[in-house]
Amino acid sequence: MADIRPFRAIRPAKGKEEIIASLPYDVFNRKEAYEKVKRNPESFLAIDRPETQFPKDHDMYAKEVYEKAHDMLWERVEKGDFVKDEGKFFYIYEQTFKGRTQTGIVACASIDDYLSNVIKKHENTRADKEEDRIKHVYTCNAQTGPIFLCYRKNKLLSELVARVKELDEPVYDFVSEDGVANRIFIISDEDEINTISRVFTTIKSVYIADGHHRCASAVKVGLKKREEREKEGKLRGKLKSDYFLSVLFPDDELEIMDYNRVVKDLNGLTADEFMAKISEKFEVSKEETSVKPSKKGEFGMLLDGNWYRLNAHKDILKDDAVEGLDVSILQNEVLGPILGIGDPKTDKRIDFVGGIRGLSELEKRCGTDMKVAFSMYPTSLSELFEVADQEKLMPPKSTWFEPKLLSGLFIHDINGIID
Repeated sequence: MADIRPFRAIRPAKGKEEIIASLPYDVFNRKEAYEKVKRNPESFLAIDRPETQFPKDHDMYAKEVYEKAHDMLWERVEKGDFVKDEGKFFYIYEQTFKGRTQTGIVACASIDDYLSNVIKKHENTRADKEEDRIKHVYTCNAQTGPIFLCYRKNKLLSELVARVKELDEPVYDFVSEDGVANRIFIISDEDEINTISRVFTTIKSVYIADGHHRCASAVKVGLKKREEREKEGKLRGKLKSDYFLSVLFPDDELEIMDYNRVVKDLNGLTADEFMAKISEKFEVSKEETSVKPSKKGEFGMLLDGNWYRLNAHKDILKDDAVEGLDVSILQNEVLGPILGIGDPKTDKRIDFVGGIRGLSELEKRCGTDMKVAFSMYPTSLSELFEVADQEKLMPPKSTWFEPKLLSGLFIHDINGIID
């Protein structure tokens, strides 16, 4: 059962939240990160991407880069840009985007629940991406970006969250640069805190929605700190690093967007040869406008300026939790055997476009650096749960959650033991 705990958050001083809060570090490439920090030096991205404080040709993974992140963070805490709450609280994080609202509980989740599969994953992680965040978290002695978790809706938690939002005043209320309205509430009432902790002990499984690399990194830092403390001969007890910063959302408030694919070439095939091979697997119809799939097993394809609707033949549809995913069908029937993309994680001929960018982005890419694009029907939360419950893994880039959780609104100090 889930061990979900309140914590003492370090958070922006009142009036600083809109200036400090930033989209996550991994939605920016290096050039974009430099530009963002240049425009707003107070953005938390400067701490999350500390290479922005060095010349553009500096090794972004050098020791001094992570040390700079540590110094900037704690200097700004000392300066008063951030405050540290006196008590251990839960927080409510409400996001409204394009008429849809999702509300999560900000808390600390247990690394042991991750290790025992109470907190379930559905994606593999890459060692190089993990290593960057391991160094960042360990050097800063703080977790700066929350992990996006979800759970099957719970009536008691939903009622409690709704009551707090109705009766309490938000501590922050602002619209971020991505057009998302953000409201933050503090849950300081002891009875409400105890209720949240108790209810989560009845929830069998929690799922990582987004942030697999941040989560794996937090767990590895926690294990490293355990080992260090044991070598020092100290009674370990419960360390702050035994828990990681999270926001937990009920599944009925979340939406997964499409995660589309673009490919540089046709693997040596002519357009006619490629279309002939596609027609062996799919019913193909040419469309006058862009194609946004409306059901499972349906795909849009853009080739040479023309849109096509592809409906998978029944013989390539699968009942398996992973093989039955649309992203698997496309990989196993088209990207691999026809286009020669064996490993989409490493192949430089393929790129992935989040649904938030719209189908116009696929048209743009096919007009510049790509040859063919595929629009996808979104993976569902029930599919995500099924894969995770079976302890299987989805293909890379299977889900795109929007809106993203902002960094810098909550920081979890992981130095020392839990008092």
